[in-house]
This record gives sequence, structure tokens and C-alpha cells, in this order.
Amino acid sequence: MYLIISRKVVGNLSSREQSMRRVTAINHGTVIDHIPAGSALIVLKMLGIDGSMSNPVSLVMNVPSKKMVSKDIIKVEDRELTQAELDRLALVAPNASVAIIRAFSVAEKRQINIGEEVMNVARCSFANCVTNGEREPLTHRLKVRTVEPLSLRCHYCGRAQDIGALIENLI
Repeated sequence: MYLIISRKVVGNLSSREQSMRRVTAINHGTVIDHIPAGSALIVLKMLGIDGSMSNPVSLVMNVPSKKMVSKDIIKVEDRELTQAELDRLALVAPNASVAIIRAFSVAEKRQINIGEEVMNVARCSFANCVTNGEREPLTHRLKVRTVEPLSLRCHYCGRAQDIGALIENLI
């Protein structure tokens, strides 16, 4: 994995824009924008991006944002996120936007929506939940109680879920 962060000063940019970090454009891949500040490393872990792959990954953290106070951005070259990966991403960055890039242009733009229930994304964090037994092949269902802040409850045992523990229990 390469971390590509570059500074570019171009033409008539304001001093604020000149001081901001710029990341190189990608030919083909995925851009994940509006990740909550400081959460980009968790998103990389959730997507299985650990440095063992050969395609470049650009990561920018704590960038000023108009929508948010600050945000993180991830660019992954030569990889388009699947719907299953987007469902995982909703646990950490439910308001992130995903752009699929082809030939240096945005081919598709996707919003992440968590919905009312998260299915087969993570196991219940309660060790004695019926879903954690090997003899019970049940669908892993987590009910969304609130989106901001994200609060989930297991459909089967009714226990509130810790988001950090859920990230460790991803399917």
C-alpha cells in the first residue's frame, strides 16, 4: 500500500487552498468522502486494506469540510466497492459518499444508507447470543435504533451493541 499525499500550488488559489493538502487523481477506483474525522484507519481495516495489496491507497485525514467540521478521505485505485463493503462502511461512516472513478471521471456516485436493519454484516457482540452458537445458523440481524449517533440492538437477544466490538465481529 502506498500513501500518496502531495502539495500542489496552482494558479489563483487562495492562501487557505494553497495550504491544504491535495491528493493525486486516480484513473480507476473508488473515492470515499465525508468519513468522520479520525475514522479513516478504521474504514481501511473494515475494508480489509492492510498494506498487503499492490494497488495504491491515498489517505487524507482531518481535512476542513463545509458539511462537517473536518473529515477524512480515502482513494483506492483499481478497486470498486461492493454493496457488502458499503454495508460495512455504514457502521463507521453512515453519511459518507462513495464515488466510482473510471477514466479519471466520476462514473457513479453512491450515498451510504444504513436503513432500519443491518443484516449479515457483523455478529452480535454478546457472547451468549443465540447467533453466536455454531448449531444455530441464523441470519445476523441488528436493528438500527438511531443513526446520529449510531445505536444498534441485536434482533434476537435485544442487547445494545458497542460499535467498536461490532467492528471486531465483522462477518
